[in-house]
Amino acid sequence: MESSPSITANNNNVWLFYPNLIGYGRIVLAILAMYYMSSSPVCAMLCYALSAGLDAFDGWAARTYNQSSRFGAMLDQLTDRCALLALVMALCKFFPDHLFLLQLSAVIDIASHWLHLHATDLSGASSHKQSSNWLLNLYYTDRMFLGFMCGGNEAFYILLYIRAFWAGPLIFGAFHFMSIFPLIAFPIAFVKSAISVVHLYTAAEMVVAHDVKLRENAQKAK
Repeated sequence: MESSPSITANNNNVWLFYPNLIGYGRIVLAILAMYYMSSSPVCAMLCYALSAGLDAFDGWAARTYNQSSRFGAMLDQLTDRCALLALVMALCKFFPDHLFLLQLSAVIDIASHWLHLHATDLSGASSHKQSSNWLLNLYYTDRMFLGFMCGGNEAFYILLYIRAFWAGPLIFGAFHFMSIFPLIAFPIAFVKSAISVVHLYTAAEMVVAHDVKLRENAQKAK
C-alpha cells in the first residue's frame, strides 16, 4: 500500500525521509564512481550518471511527500559538490596542462555553494533556493534553466573525462573527434562558473550584512 503525503508528513524521522534515502544511494554511487575513475571509465560514468540523475528524484520525493528538511538540502548539496570535485580531481590527473583552470573551477564551485548555504542559514531563509538577485532567482525558480545549466555543466566535465580515455580519430590532422563535444558544452560550464561567482558575491554580502546587524544591535544594547 502506497504511503500518502499526509501520513509521511507526520513522520519526523528525518534520517529515513524518502529523499534522504535516495541521497544515501547517491552517495554510494558517487563513491563507486570515484573508485573506478582511474581504471574503469564505463563503470565510473555509469555510477556517476546514476548518482547525478537521482538528484531530480530526491527533490520530487521531498515535494510529493512534504519531506523537505535542512539536512536533506545539505546532503543533496554536499553530494553534488563532492561528486563533481572528485571528477575534477581525476581530470587534473588526465589533463595536467590544464591543472590551474580545473583547480579554479573546483574552488569557485565549492566556495560559492558553501558560502551561499551558510548565508541562507544566517538570513533565516527557509530554503537556499531563494535569492533577491535576479540572476540567482532565475537560476533557482526556472527549472528548465536550472536543469539546462546543471546538465550542461556536468556534461562538460563528463565529456572531458571520456575524452581522456577515447580521443577518437584525428580530424584534419589538427584535433581529435572526441574533443568536439567538450568544446560544445564548455560555454555552458563557463556561464555556470560565472553564476557561481555571483553566488559567492551575493552570499558574502549577506554574511557582511548579518555581521553589521549584530554589531549595530550590540552597540544599541550598550
